[in-house]
Amino acid sequence: MSAFPSLRTCGYAMLLFALVVAPWAGLYPVLGTKLLCYALFACAFHLLLGYTGLASLGHAAFLGVGGYVAGYGVKMWQLSPELALLAGLGSGALLGMVMGFISIRRSGIYFTMITLALAQMVYFLCVQLPQTGGEDGLQGIDRGRLFGLLDLHDDLTMYYTVLVISVAAFLFIARVVYSPFGQALQAIKDNEPRAVSLGYHPNHYKLIVFTLSAALTGLAGALKAISLGFVTLSDVHWMTSGHALLMTLVGGLGTLSGPVVGALALVTLENKMGALGAGLASLTGFAWFSTLGESVMMIMGIVFVLCVLTFRRGIMGELLSLSRHRPRKTA
Repeated sequence: MSAFPSLRTCGYAMLLFALVVAPWAGLYPVLGTKLLCYALFACAFHLLLGYTGLASLGHAAFLGVGGYVAGYGVKMWQLSPELALLAGLGSGALLGMVMGFISIRRSGIYFTMITLALAQMVYFLCVQLPQTGGEDGLQGIDRGRLFGLLDLHDDLTMYYTVLVISVAAFLFIARVVYSPFGQALQAIKDNEPRAVSLGYHPNHYKLIVFTLSAALTGLAGALKAISLGFVTLSDVHWMTSGHALLMTLVGGLGTLSGPVVGALALVTLENKMGALGAGLASLTGFAWFSTLGESVMMIMGIVFVLCVLTFRRGIMGELLSLSRHRPRKTA
């Protein structure tokens, strides 16, 4: 039993080491920054789904609103990057509190549909408001200097800044999960009537975790807006919430590292699909492979189906299951 935590810790250390050295191993820093933003988004979404059992399709609203508020603050209010990030986090938390107060009164598919409906309202609001740029989006967001010291215009500096913030957020999520509050969430997820009989108030816990998840998602949106320099309507579209769900299920539901691995795998696949298709076309001689870059959603769907059919626990779920059932050596 004592070998498993050490194995898990080694896995986290290896993943962190890989992320630290990735830019020096050939990873384009801007792509790496995008990977980290989506990894944080997936982890925030997983905090709600994996440990509370609430499947939200409205998290894109928090991602988009966090990005819009941070970007607008930088462009129009001349906010520094740290204040813009706090504004994105705060706006996500505020919107999450409002949406959570409305949606947590229902469960199951009804909860999911309410979050989807509220997110669509936010989407159409973003289409109409002049501050968001409408269909053109919010462009030309300046990175600035963090605390007046770090020049975020340098891609490598931006990457490591996002890495530090993402690791801090991941440690915060881990602390929440393994705290008495996290254990109460797990009890509510497993058997809500019994949790009520023990004196818990499920709606209070659900509202708190919903707000925390929304705040971290808003932070991810703000990081994405500042690092990439723009925010578009796709960030607030409901399909972006579907991407978070897909990342979580592919990586492994109920595992802390699962959303990170799922986000890294799917975002890399999405961005490298064109190059992969061109390579396969030149290798096999089939010109059809060169069109894979235009069929990203089809490929993502195929990956999801394969994951469901072959390893239902997700990538990290299957690896952790194998490590638990590994035969022990006897002296």
